[in-house]
Amino acid sequence: MNPFDGTGSPRHEEAADGGVSRCPWARFSSWLECVCVVTFDLELGQAIELVYPQDVKLTEKEKTSICYLSFPDSYSGCLGDTQFSFRLRQSVGRRASRFREDVYNRDAPVTLQTEVSHFFGYVYFRQVKDISVKRGYFQKSLVLVSRLPYTHLFHSLLQIIAPEFFEKLEPCLEAVCNEIDQWPSPAPGLTLNLPVMGVVLQVRIPSKTDKPGGSPVRQTTTQDLLPTPTVLPTIHELDLFKCFQSVLIHLHILWELTLLGEPLVVMAPSPTVSSETVLALISSISPLKFCCDFRPYFTIHDSEFREYTTRTQAPPNVVLGVTNPFFIKTFQNWPHVVRLGEIKMAGDLPKQVKVKKLSKLKTLDTKPGIYTTYKTFLHKDKILIKRLLKGIQRKRPSEVQSAILRRHLLELTQSFIIPLERYMASLMPLQRSVTPWKTPPQIRPFSQDEFMTTLDHTGPQLTSGLKGDWIGLYRKFLRSQNFDGWYRHRHKEMTQKLESLHLEVICDADLLGWTKDKSEVEIVDLILKLREKLIKARRQQLQVKDGVLDKLDAFINSIISSLPEDLQTVLNTH
Repeated sequence: MNPFDGTGSPRHEEAADGGVSRCPWARFSSWLECVCVVTFDLELGQAIELVYPQDVKLTEKEKTSICYLSFPDSYSGCLGDTQFSFRLRQSVGRRASRFREDVYNRDAPVTLQTEVSHFFGYVYFRQVKDISVKRGYFQKSLVLVSRLPYTHLFHSLLQIIAPEFFEKLEPCLEAVCNEIDQWPSPAPGLTLNLPVMGVVLQVRIPSKTDKPGGSPVRQTTTQDLLPTPTVLPTIHELDLFKCFQSVLIHLHILWELTLLGEPLVVMAPSPTVSSETVLALISSISPLKFCCDFRPYFTIHDSEFREYTTRTQAPPNVVLGVTNPFFIKTFQNWPHVVRLGEIKMAGDLPKQVKVKKLSKLKTLDTKPGIYTTYKTFLHKDKILIKRLLKGIQRKRPSEVQSAILRRHLLELTQSFIIPLERYMASLMPLQRSVTPWKTPPQIRPFSQDEFMTTLDHTGPQLTSGLKGDWIGLYRKFLRSQNFDGWYRHRHKEMTQKLESLHLEVICDADLLGWTKDKSEVEIVDLILKLREKLIKARRQQLQVKDGVLDKLDAFINSIISSLPEDLQTVLNTH
């Protein structure tokens, strides 16, 4: 079977048995799609030297994208070791969703769910002088390809395996992949010990039931574990303060642009800065999921280059991270461009970039700055900025500064989202309106005008002291892809909740009593409808009270056994 022919992969077949029957690479594939080694070939340019596991079938388009995205472009001048991330579109026809991923996504925070149509690439690139090579340099990248946005975990993993790999090459990689294939699958809410190359990484997989911004759950080290685990405090969070240190005074602009899903380009001096800044922007609106496209590192060789740089239509709603200075000309018609340089200090403080007019974005040596004509709806939070700048002067550790920043962004986003959540909850039918003999009632439609009227009494002013035009920000947000994605997700959750309630009231009803005076046609109709509901409930992993599904199964079987034999045969074969 072709692993990616659109009908499923043998490595993804660890299905409804929860992985009891061990298929080759089943556990590995719950963490990674594959590991690639990309090298520089004098005749071919960048080329994939090795893919592991060997049964993985990447399309030619995916291989080409991975090749170009795994090397910094020549303008970055990256000598030594460099780490960065990218995100690429999967080829059409892949069958991604499997039972295991559905279960994971059901319990994971929406911002950490598996990607359906994209892969993440986590890169460790080495470029060192080597006189034995024609070009005079050893150039190679080790790339972890995954559907999971576990940036910190995978880069920590690369720091362990890449230096060894560059010394020992293929045998080392095979051993690492076999170790990863012994790892337990990522399960939200659990703390896992992940052994690799003599090190044990201890991680906790976040759950959607975690309190946003709460302290990480204290991880207990098992006494008999040798070696003692290396505890990673997070699997996905970045050093926000480091990422934003030159734009701190303009953070409110960047938060609004990200919230609204505006077209945004980050021009950075290296793929590391480019990818970290883009990922930091995406995470700045957490716990809201960023629903537009984003590319932490984007090159002119990208298959979407023409699509994203055409001048015949408005720029798409995408955040791009680039390093090639020639992009300045390409993106002159984009409404928002962040140009970052090497961090310069002004005394103790990182020099802050200025907001500049787009017309000044012309030459290749364009100075760092935020090039936009965007006017923010909300005022700047001067207290936060003072607190962070004072922290720099007092030499406050970066992780503490990041925690302050993350807390502020979380509270700001929550203040914005809570009124929407409250209004959405009011659209849910009353529980007493769910009855066993009728289809579940519909969720009321979302009315923008009605929502706006709720803001006077239950708006963000209840939880945020920030002044500004909150109404204007909501109006623009309601037209964005981020609102559309949020609404669809909440509507799906509410629909599933109604389905669960409906199953529970059916289970509590006197179904046998109902069938006593009914015709065979009506009884068969009931059986078929109940079966359909059960299949749907199991497929969608609906969360219902214990025993409900089994009780309905038993009821269906007892009703069928009371019917004439010919009907029993028909119903039992369907």
